Amino acid sequence: MSSPLFIVIAALLVPLAVIITYYDVRYRRIPNAFVIATFASGLIVNTIYGGWNGTIKSLGGCAIAFILMFMLHVFGAMGAGDVKLFAAVGSLVGTQLVLPTFLVVILTGGALALLLTLRAGAVRTTMQRVLQILVGLLPGWEMPRFAVPADRRYTIPYGVAITFGSLISLAIFRA
Repeated sequence: MSSPLFIVIAALLVPLAVIITYYDVRYRRIPNAFVIATFASGLIVNTIYGGWNGTIKSLGGCAIAFILMFMLHVFGAMGAGDVKLFAAVGSLVGTQLVLPTFLVVILTGGALALLLTLRAGAVRTTMQRVLQILVGLLPGWEMPRFAVPADRRYTIPYGVAITFGSLISLAIFRA
């Protein structure tokens, strides 16, 4: 049987996933209003169900999630909206689920990236850039910085991966 906290978090994540999917696919933007509402909801829900301990887990989840995504942002792999969104999701899932959720989100994002790369017919270009990035990780080599493409077919609406990956993670690790 699912806990009441699991049900509330899922009830918050499902509409968030729908809304973020719409905005991120259509506009390639994640509105701050939804990020702030998610963060506040996570903080409130975890405080109600866990008291001060829940508050600390919520804030800790937010901080850890922010750090994990910010590292990807530094390398140009993630937009600032994605970083903020995952930090807000971290406030919902708390410290205990941030790392498993991050791993599921990365796998979900990889599957989404593969699908979009195939759909755009950009497999060769993508693989060349992945190779450049891997070489850039070697000592003495410079990490390449790629300009954001004007054609949206060549970008990934990562908010979709974040919200749906979070739902998948919640189902796997809390059910």
